[in-house]
Amino acid sequence: MTPADRPVLERLWLLFRHDMSEITGALPDPTGQFRRERLDVTFTDPGRSGILAHLESDDAPPSPVGFALVRGLDGPTRVLSSFFVVRGARRSGVGRELAAHALASFPGHWEIAFQDANPPAVRFWRAVATDAVGHVWTEEHRAVPGRPELPPDTWISFTSG
Repeated sequence: MTPADRPVLERLWLLFRHDMSEITGALPDPTGQFRRERLDVTFTDPGRSGILAHLESDDAPPSPVGFALVRGLDGPTRVLSSFFVVRGARRSGVGRELAAHALASFPGHWEIAFQDANPPAVRFWRAVATDAVGHVWTEEHRAVPGRPELPPDTWISFTSG
């Protein structure tokens, strides 16, 4: 991802945070924006990166349909800090392709969090882990830092590449 991708990523970020608000209860601020620290730091921290996903059409330019943001590239563990595919592209395989591309682009030890209250995410991330490493992955629940009112996140861990 390059700085030129930022305007597209900022628009997709709003859709992502809106989708997640159903799970997290997060609301926009008075300007209509959702928190975006994870997005902003992706463009300034060398230990972070991102990948944009596009879908091609015969009669139109490629459409941006999702993203994967990764942190920990300067340490022993890569963490998928944010992952999103627009609703119109879900169940097309683009999400699995994006996840596989992220894992292949940054091989090493991975941790991926999701919420049990989001059943499609539960199925999706278990399938991604199995696609990547077979059944050599672990799953555990961890409290959300600074958010004791939230149920714990589920974390999948494995080593790819």
